[in-house]
Formats: sequence, C-alpha cells, structure tokens
Amino acid sequence: MTKPIQRRAVLAGAAALAVVAFDPLKRSWITEAHAHGGGHGHGHGHGHGGDCCGEISIPGLDGELTVDPDAITEAADDFGHIVSRAPIAVLRPGSDDDIRKMVKYANDCGLKVAMRGQGHSTLGQAQVEGGVVIDSRTLNTIHEIECDRAVVDAGVTWNQLVAATVAEGLTPPVLTDYLDLSVGGTLSVGGIGGATNLNGVQIDNVIELEVVTGEGKLVKCSKKKKRKLFEAVLGGLGQYGIITRATVKLVPAPESARIYRLVYSDIEQYVADQTFLAEEERFDYLEGQAAPNGAGGFQYTIEAAAWFSGSDTPDDGALLAGLSFDSSTVEDQGYEQWLRRLEPTIAFLKLIGVWGFPHPWIDLFVPASEAANVASIALSTVAPDSQDPILFYPFLRSNLTRPLFMVPDEPVIFLFDILRTAPPIPGVPEALVDLNRSIYDAAAAVGSKKYPISSIPFDPADWEDHYGEKWEDVLDLKAEYDPNSVLTPGQGIFP
Repeated sequence: MTKPIQRRAVLAGAAALAVVAFDPLKRSWITEAHAHGGGHGHGHGHGHGGDCCGEISIPGLDGELTVDPDAITEAADDFGHIVSRAPIAVLRPGSDDDIRKMVKYANDCGLKVAMRGQGHSTLGQAQVEGGVVIDSRTLNTIHEIECDRAVVDAGVTWNQLVAATVAEGLTPPVLTDYLDLSVGGTLSVGGIGGATNLNGVQIDNVIELEVVTGEGKLVKCSKKKKRKLFEAVLGGLGQYGIITRATVKLVPAPESARIYRLVYSDIEQYVADQTFLAEEERFDYLEGQAAPNGAGGFQYTIEAAAWFSGSDTPDDGALLAGLSFDSSTVEDQGYEQWLRRLEPTIAFLKLIGVWGFPHPWIDLFVPASEAANVASIALSTVAPDSQDPILFYPFLRSNLTRPLFMVPDEPVIFLFDILRTAPPIPGVPEALVDLNRSIYDAAAAVGSKKYPISSIPFDPADWEDHYGEKWEDVLDLKAEYDPNSVLTPGQGIFP
C-alpha cells in the first residue's frame, strides 16, 4: 500500500520577519520589511567569515527562513534547559530541497547549520550560536507503508509512525520508550529501546536514507549504494549529513504483550540474571530499572516482555527458568497500549510544569563486567527520596552494525541512565552536569562510553578518546562530506 499519511504542516510566520538576504560583512540578515524600508534585519552571527561580498540573496524556498523572536527563542533551547545558544534565523523547510539550498548557502556565507527535530537534546547538541537552525517539524509526511518498510520524512515522530503502522498490523522492530521523538533525530544518535537486545538500535533497522551532505548535496544512500555515507550518517551525530528522509524496516506487530517485572535487592544477582537473559535472547523486550528502596539502598527490577497474538500465550515457566529474583508480577497488555505506557505520566508532568524543568541527564554504555561497579558509583549520588527514573539494562553488542555507534568492547553491554530533573534554580543544573562528568570519568576508566544524548560536557580531546581507533575515520569523513565544518557544531566534536 502506498499512501500519504499526513501532509506537511502549514508554514506560518509573520511575513515581515521572513529573511530575503544575508550581509556576511555585518553578519546580519535583511528581512522583507527592511528590504522595502531600508536597514538590516535581526541578528549578528558569531560564525567564521565567508568569501562573500555584499548582500547575498536567499535562494528561492518552498518554506521560509525567519527571524521571528519566538522561533529564535525556541531554537536556542532544548529539553535540557541548561545550554542556550541563539541562532540568527530558523528555516522552516517546505521540502528537502530547501535544506539542500540552505546548507549550500551556509557554505557560501560562512554560517553553521543544525537540524532540530523535537528538541529533546539535553546539552545544546542541536543548537547553533549565530547560525541557522532547521526545524524539521514542517517535514512530517509518511510517504509509504509497505509490508516490510515505511518511507518517512525526518520530522515524522515515532508516535505518528506507530499510529499508522499498527493500524496496518505492522511495527518498527525497535522503539524508544518515549515515542514523541523525530525519526531524523534518533537516527542521528542511535535510538535504543527494549527490543534492542534482539534487533539492535534503531539505526540498525534502516534500509535507505536521503541525506543533505555538509556541502549541500542531496544524496540517496543505503547499504548497497554510497554505503560509506550511509554508515557515517547513521549515528553520526549530524556531522556528515542531515537526514531528510528515511526508509525504515517494519515487521508484523503482535496483538499483545505479556509483561514480567522481576524484583531484586542484590545488584550482583540482578546484573548476573540480566546478563544471562541478554545472552539467552529469550524475551522480545528487555529493560530494567533501579530505584531507592526507602531504607537507604536500592531495588532493582527486570522489566521484560514476550509478544503474542490470540491464544498463543507465552510459557511463563520457560521464560523465568534459571532466574533468582525476590518477587515477581505478570500482566498482559495490548501491544500498542504497552508502547504508549508512558503517555499518561508525561501528560501529568507537563500539566504540573515539571516537564519544563532542566534535565541534566547522564546516559552511559557500560561493559557488563563493570556494570555493578559503575552503577554503584552513580547510585551513590542519588538522593534517597529521588523520583528520577534510573534505567539499567543489557543488550548484545553482536546485534549492532553501525561503525560510529560507540559502545564498550564486550559481548554484553548495559545502558545506565539517570534521567535527572533539576529545580530551575541558578547553579543547580550546572552542578549536576559537573557531577555527571565526574561519574563519566570513573566509568570511562573501566571502558564505558557516553551515549551522546547526555548532559556530559565533552571537548575535542574527549571525542578523540570516545572514538578511539576510529578517530582518523571520523576526521576523514568530516573532510569528505563537510569540509567547511558547517554542520551541527553543538556536539563540540571538532575545534
């Protein structure tokens, strides 16, 4: 079946604030209003100078380039609410060709560019001081759904895609717990979830991409065509190309999920059983959490699921055999209901305003041999009454296929996250970012890696350590696909 699921959002904005040209000498825009009335428009950038002379007209766009203050303010922020870097314009693209034109224009005028999806970064990763932020939300069409794949714009959210595919009896193989993330956003960083242990991360489940390189070239790439670019962009943190469209895998969706919650008081036994389950691959979904137990310690929970349809229910005895948990519960839910399990909690957090607080998250990939040790170090920083979610669960390295998705060199790896919410008090979020860095230093000393959505400050030397023996590849890819270092400066990878 081939059908458009959702049309692009209507492009809005005050016409007077639409940009018509850029003056590279004064580092300022000329808006529609100033073009008719004289004078220059909003903003002065801090990017490197270009070779332009005089005013450079904006190329014809299907969407708009705006200096609307509300758009600038939004693009200067993210879910972390810790770092703020204001761009001097926001592109609301009406087509992927708009992105190609804007990246080429940025090369001509010495500007920097980054794509922003749902703004769920936590430390300014998609922000651009004095440059242009591309708002992918205006590119949100699901172009095709077939029996084994979907073709979607980068601004489509996984929530949109799930709604469309489950209605057809299909599902992406791997989904993040929080579904309101853009496809382009998660494919730029990795995209991990409970099905990762069987199916890898989301970037391992991509068939084809359409990408705008750092030189402003619109390119189709896949495992069979321009594979080097394909593998560079998937998990490439926006450094080599901007994803404009993706063809992602689909598999048959089950009707139901049987959810097993297994509770542990001993961290060593918890890690041993989680490692065993990862190696066995006996569950369709495998996650886990830690939480204060009210007595000064922590409780650990394996959260596992087996998919089923009709009366073909899972064999509980076989699935739980060989485990040493303290207590357990089992419940059945509809598959889509399970995928959307966080929505009521998130709606409540938004209602009471906490969703808008700072979020200095720490997200680590830890070798299984050090999982208990690293978790204990990090948990020693958690207050006994903390309500922050703490994720702690394993997956197999052998199911990961993308070369720039950096994880420890062990067969089983644990994701360890403290999804912190900080009070909006000056200095508190920054202190937690510093704490994250100290935890990271201890974890990195035993082979851990940062998941780059984290609020862990990195400089280029840290990134060189992060990529290790692949660092020279990273430099070569940047030189080939983004020679002017136009793309995504917020990650801080290159000087």
